[in-house]
Amino acid sequence: MQLVGLLKLYAFKQTHADSRGPLDAWQTEVEAASWGGPQEIKDRYPSASFLADNRVIFNIKGNTYRLVVKARYQNGIVLIEWIGTHAEYDKQDFKGQRKRLDSRKGA
Repeated sequence: MQLVGLLKLYAFKQTHADSRGPLDAWQTEVEAASWGGPQEIKDRYPSASFLADNRVIFNIKGNTYRLVVKARYQNGIVLIEWIGTHAEYDKQDFKGQRKRLDSRKGA
């Protein structure tokens, strides 16, 4: 996948040094991935949450940080929209209902 908005990650890592390793690992994995849809993300990142409009929330460093991206599966693009602490995330309004990918649904 092609990552767009990497400057947000770089700036965040400058002020949150303990996020560098986990964010670098996430970036490497995403750039090597070719996600076709949400289930492929869920298979690799079981704690990921999904919002409307193809937004994905990743827990970084044991849920210390939250990373919100928008995935454009058909184009192979992941747009970094926001990163912050879990407490900061709780104050955000990302306009959309959380939805769970539950493997039991439809079974």
